[in-house]
Amino acid sequence: MNAVLIAASGSGKRMGANIPKQFLPLCGRTILAHTIEAFERSPDIDEIIIVTNADNVAYVKNEIAAPFKKVKKVVQGGSERQYSVYNGLREISNGCDIVLIHDGVRPFVTSESIKNIIKETEIYGCCVLAVPVKDTIKICDKDGFIESTPDRAALWQAQTPQAFKYDIILRAHQTAEQDGFLGTDDSMLTERLGYKTKVVLGSYENIKITTPEDMEIGEKTIRKRGI
Repeated sequence: MNAVLIAASGSGKRMGANIPKQFLPLCGRTILAHTIEAFERSPDIDEIIIVTNADNVAYVKNEIAAPFKKVKKVVQGGSERQYSVYNGLREISNGCDIVLIHDGVRPFVTSESIKNIIKETEIYGCCVLAVPVKDTIKICDKDGFIESTPDRAALWQAQTPQAFKYDIILRAHQTAEQDGFLGTDDSMLTERLGYKTKVVLGSYENIKITTPEDMEIGEKTIRKRGI
C-alpha cells in the first residue's frame, strides 16, 4: 500500500494574501484541491493524508477534501513543517509500504513522476524528485562576495514528493524528535541516519506556488494541460 502525506499548513506570507496560499483559487479551484487531484487520479496511490493548521482542519475536511475518495484523514499540524509531517505519518493506515511527502502548493506533479519515484523507492528506500539546476550557482560569504562556483553538473533543485519506505521515514522522524533535531526537509532526517537518497528526475513544471508570479505560471500550466 502506498500513501501520500500532503503538507498544507503554510501561511503564505510571501504571497501577500490574506488567506493561506494553499486555499487561494486557481482557475476555479483551490491550489490544494488541484494538488489532491494529482494523487487522486494516480493509480499508484492508495491513501491520502492531509496535514493542515488546527484552525483549518474542518474547512479542509468538509469543503476541499470531501469529494476525493482516497483522502482518509485530515490531521492537525504542528508549529514546524517537520512536526506536521510526523503527526501525519502516525495517522497512516497499517500496512503502508511507501509514503510520499508532498507540498500542498505544488499541484502539477504528474502521474508519471509519482509512478517513477515509487518504483525507485522500492529499490533504494529513499528518493527525492528533483531537476538539474539551469543557472550558474555562486557560493557567497556573509558580506555578499563570491567565494566559489560549484560545478553546475552536480547540482539539482529538490522538489516534492520525497518518497520513503514507511519504516525508514518513521524511524527518522522519531529519532529527530528524540534528539531535538530540526531539518530543512524530510530526506535530511534519513540522511543523518546514514541512508543514501536517490534523485529521481522530475519536471520543471512541478513548481511550488509561492509568489503572485507563480500564480500566473500556474494558470498557464492549467490551460496548457486542459485540467
